[in-house]
Amino acid sequence: MPRGVGIHALLALFAVMLLFGRVAGAAEIPAPRIEITAPPELAGAAAELARIGPEAFRRGMRLTGLTEPGPPIRVFLAHPDSPAGRAAPSWAAGVAQGAVGVVTLFPARVRRSPDRRLLPLLQHEVAHVLVARAARGRPVPRWFDEGLAMAAGRPLDVGDRARVALAVLTDSRLPLARLDAAFAGHGGDVEAAYALSRDFVAHLLAEFGEEVGAEILAEVARDVPFPAAFHAATGQPLATVEADYWRRRTLWDRWLPVATSALTLWIGITLLALLAFHRRRARTAAIHARWEEEERERALERLRGWPGEDDTVN
Repeated sequence: MPRGVGIHALLALFAVMLLFGRVAGAAEIPAPRIEITAPPELAGAAAELARIGPEAFRRGMRLTGLTEPGPPIRVFLAHPDSPAGRAAPSWAAGVAQGAVGVVTLFPARVRRSPDRRLLPLLQHEVAHVLVARAARGRPVPRWFDEGLAMAAGRPLDVGDRARVALAVLTDSRLPLARLDAAFAGHGGDVEAAYALSRDFVAHLLAEFGEEVGAEILAEVARDVPFPAAFHAATGQPLATVEADYWRRRTLWDRWLPVATSALTLWIGITLLALLAFHRRRARTAAIHARWEEEERERALERLRGWPGEDDTVN
């Protein structure tokens, strides 16, 4: 083999080995161990969660920067009318107690939650525990905690983008400082808070890399206040990044998700169906009117041909 070819082959082999080494290293990130407890009537939901593999939680580990997951996370399934369900907000499908590593899920509410399925709901709540562990129990803003937790679950869909667009349209400059208070609200306020938290954290991950959340949490874990931790990790003050985020929310950015959302699609289909129904009724009415006019004309013709009193009948 020529010398040049041999060197190129060795370099290619080294690159392949390096790539596989990185992949293997990423796959070796330990996942948290989940211990599920459920009443007999929720055994089916518990069995569904028990089938979830450890890879489902590795993204949460990467986003928070943890290399060790810590003690097992205890997951309790409960009914909405249980003491835990009554203590939680009526819209909540899951609650995480990060300090003690406990998650409570309410399967009966999962369809109404942003996650809509048990797997992403569990990923979300487990991520809250991982955030708390990565920060070593020190406080982080609610919007940051929720945004990272949602990023650890299912990917964004058109419904999420539509909710972001609606939140932007109804309050085009909702400061992050007010966003945390919105989580304590009701209905649309809570939906807007979740949507904007997820969208803003997605903006952070896209702009500064997927490791930026872990870097912020590492600073917080060293007892650095969150604004200073954010500045250290991103190189920019939080206010500057927030202002840039809103500048990017142009009129086109705001309207496009609404125009392409599933809700808008169904509204459009419904309007088209109503329009078609209206046109069909108009055509049917015109046909009936024409038939009636023709019938009147035939009746008049018959009357004109009918012999009167002065006529002679042979």
